[in-house]
Amino acid sequence: MADESWRVPSTVQELAATVQEPPSRYLVPEQDPLSDQLAGAEMLEPVPTIDLRRLLAPDADGAGEEAAKLRSALQSWGFFLVTGHGIEASVMDGLIAASREFFHKPLEEKRAYSNLIGGKQWQLEGYGNDPVKTQDQIMDWSDRLHLRVEPEDERNLDRWPGHPESFRGLLHEYTASCKRVKDGILRAMARLLELGEDDGILNQFGDKGTTYARFNYYPACPRPDLVLGIRPHSDVCVLTLLLMDEHVAGLQVLRDGTWYRVPPVRDHTLLVNVGVSLEIMSNGIFWGPVHRVVTNSEKERMSLAMFYSTDLEKEVEPIAELLGEKQPARYRKIKFRNFVAEHYEYFSKRERVIESLKI
Repeated sequence: MADESWRVPSTVQELAATVQEPPSRYLVPEQDPLSDQLAGAEMLEPVPTIDLRRLLAPDADGAGEEAAKLRSALQSWGFFLVTGHGIEASVMDGLIAASREFFHKPLEEKRAYSNLIGGKQWQLEGYGNDPVKTQDQIMDWSDRLHLRVEPEDERNLDRWPGHPESFRGLLHEYTASCKRVKDGILRAMARLLELGEDDGILNQFGDKGTTYARFNYYPACPRPDLVLGIRPHSDVCVLTLLLMDEHVAGLQVLRDGTWYRVPPVRDHTLLVNVGVSLEIMSNGIFWGPVHRVVTNSEKERMSLAMFYSTDLEKEVEPIAELLGEKQPARYRKIKFRNFVAEHYEYFSKRERVIESLKI
């Protein structure tokens, strides 16, 4: 029987504790030297910041100004920071602390929540890494805990850590708070697109839009000049809300061939980025930025992403209201279930799935 142990890599946390040099399957290709890119990466200052409280109060002073800033951020970067979101600081701090405690538990305890069925068959939910498609696939220097949080009645609670005991309650509360933030942002975007109703984008999600929470853990890496925490990609979802590490930088965004470093943000500010599903829905008016995460030689890093996606059976396509003789569809439609599957195929080859959908 052929040896297929390569399909089940060690967790990066295990590797980081035992190796002086990262294994070859984690090294970026020689023809794409990371050290040159890192030296050339520019600091992104300032990241566009939107006050959500002002944006969503149409009668308030400055609402128009916030809407103009939102339009500019979407057209120039595809992402922005959000303050005034109303999520309790204690919930955000508590959830990050609880998830950090989970990642610091012994490996055997974490394996109870593995994303490998029977130790072999990969599934999206649970603790572990990305699917390994080929033996020469370059791996990311990160572990994650990936959980479906919406629809609430489809939560797979045996993947949700039972310890620390606060984890499940905090994630439930954070999910509800983030939903309000996501709905408000997408309504503001619908107004920018001049759709007939504020729910014009929200209506695209279908009956069972899904939300995943992904806790990303990046151990310190001995060779940050050779290894990425997450390789370049665009999110396949509609919208992402990211709670970044307050102390350790790592996120970088690509624009016009240049990588920009996104500095850490304090005061419980969220980073919001457009996913390629919304790029298709807006017929290219909004776009999903390419981003990556670099590693750090001295410090671990954590982040929490909330991914908002349509019903798996829904077809993602340009919103009909945005199309006309002068604005034909720029992307072909695709069922979201197939879009996700194709995303992982392209991601493993370091390519963007949306390029295959352009008309």
